[in-house]
Amino acid sequence: MKDPFFFGYGSLVNRQTHSYEYALRARVRGWRRAWRHTHGRQVPFLTGVPCESSEIDGLVAMVPNADWASLDLREEGYQRHQVGDRLIVDADHPVQAQIYAVPEHSVIYPEMLAPILLSYLDVVVQGYLREFGEEGAQAFFDTTDGWDTPVRDDRAAPAYPRHTVLNAAERRFVETRLDDLGVRIVGD
Repeated sequence: MKDPFFFGYGSLVNRQTHSYEYALRARVRGWRRAWRHTHGRQVPFLTGVPCESSEIDGLVAMVPNADWASLDLREEGYQRHQVGDRLIVDADHPVQAQIYAVPEHSVIYPEMLAPILLSYLDVVVQGYLREFGEEGAQAFFDTTDGWDTPVRDDRAAPAYPRHTVLNAAERRFVETRLDDLGVRIVGD
């Protein structure tokens, strides 16, 4: 296959948020995730962060016809980086992938942290639960930094544009993990 792939480690793990039909479970060595605040965004979002001692699970998906334009638009604010031989994927053909990460010059460190949207976090965790089970979803929490950031409960009126509805077990899983981490939940 000649088409390139991207490695998704956040909302792109949830297949309900995109139309990339050819997607495979994968792992990338040397990266972890972090919640980051940036210029031009009201809320923090996930980014990949190089970290030699970490590995993260996600999906690799084919970019049809090597047309990065629509994916780059979805991932506005990020830059693409080659994954190279750090990608572990069970495929019957070679897979070369890129990973999106917020450039360090765009990151800000405000005194008052804007809250993570629970509707965004729900989408991500639902994807991990469905692709990797509870163990994989727990690994998402374990390999993500920035849990000192509060979470805004916007489930009643989701602000995240690609929000999904969680079932009762998925909701409990998210709520239990946030409680275990001592994350402060703020109202909408």
